[in-house]
Amino acid sequence: MKLNKLIAFLASLLLTSVSNAALDIDISGGSSQQIPIAVVPFGNSAVTKDSISDIINADLRRSGLFKVLETRGMANLPTTPAQIKYAEWLALQSQAVTVGSVDPIAGGRFKVSFQLMDVLKQTQLAGMDYQITPSQVRTTAHKIADIIYQKLTGEPGAFASRIAYITKIGKRYALQVADADGFNPQTVVSSNEPIISPAWSPDGTKLAYVSFEKKKPIIYVQSLTSGSREVLANFKGNNSAPSWSPDGSKLAIVLTYGANSQVHTINANGSDLKLITKSNAIDTEPVFSPDGSHIYFTSDRGGKPQIYKVSLSGGTPSRVTFEGSYNVSPKFSPDGKLLAYIRNDGGKFKVAIQDMASGQVQMLSEGSQDESPSFAPNGRVILYATKVRGRGALAAVSSDGKVRQRLNDAAGDLREPAWGPLLN
Repeated sequence: MKLNKLIAFLASLLLTSVSNAALDIDISGGSSQQIPIAVVPFGNSAVTKDSISDIINADLRRSGLFKVLETRGMANLPTTPAQIKYAEWLALQSQAVTVGSVDPIAGGRFKVSFQLMDVLKQTQLAGMDYQITPSQVRTTAHKIADIIYQKLTGEPGAFASRIAYITKIGKRYALQVADADGFNPQTVVSSNEPIISPAWSPDGTKLAYVSFEKKKPIIYVQSLTSGSREVLANFKGNNSAPSWSPDGSKLAIVLTYGANSQVHTINANGSDLKLITKSNAIDTEPVFSPDGSHIYFTSDRGGKPQIYKVSLSGGTPSRVTFEGSYNVSPKFSPDGKLLAYIRNDGGKFKVAIQDMASGQVQMLSEGSQDESPSFAPNGRVILYATKVRGRGALAAVSSDGKVRQRLNDAAGDLREPAWGPLLN
């Protein structure tokens, strides 16, 4: 069974480009009720290579939930709450103002302070001080954006997270990790042979993936803290499709002997291999439910590929998807309320989302060659792979379908994205 192929991208209402990233980001659409906010340039911001306020500004714009007001050209921009002239910001219809400063301290470090102020009530909604190294500037800005996002929307942000994806330049494959906005890309492993199926551990310190460097698919687990890696599964036949359990103690994997692929579980240290599904069909792409009680997977046991679930203790699988004749690549939202997957919709492969309580299905993407959906850690956005002018690219769509993004890499093809957990 040949799984998932996916999308071309769409029209633009609002179009913003975030430049100077390894991955350039185009944004279209937005909420009909965006929150007006002013992100005032931080005081003494020139001491850092990257502008913290610019990064916060870009994060909030990218979410589609905020109308970030222009502050350039305004006189007497405040850097502390005491300097804010609220009448000026009320005149701009700003609901909130963010002010802050960056000050050098001993040891080549910086002290970053920020405050989020309610313009109407003239009260502080949030504030924080950080002592950071130069390498932590972007991460700190993302964390501040997450605080702003949560205070003003009531939901957690996901700017301070990372994404993993595969790049192919010429004949060279690489597994890369970058910030959620596409900056700071780092190569985890590269090879002249294919690398596929990256999967984050729940704590964000490890990546499982499949490499063909030994001329057959073998599952490895790579530490992102030490750089070491270990073989997780190198059994007879093909070893593929790793997926972590919610507690990180085990992984679901697929082993293929002969023509059939079956789902197994294995401890994270490579011990205690257990067969979960057994059929004459192809069972693949397993993923744990967020509570860890079931494994959802793709199977053609009914003649066409559909998504099924089975108890972690085994038993008879039950079918989950019923609309459409081709549904593959299941991925859960962190709260377990939504299931994203790829559907063949009239010959076009698109991202679909299914409400697990009602069974209602919504098509989210509008192209024809989408694959590999992956939820942001707050469940608000789905990252996936697509095709643009014949080349692989990454794209994202909000879970309500209103905001769309495309991440482009001028150097090569991008594929198989995986969104990691929030950083501590």
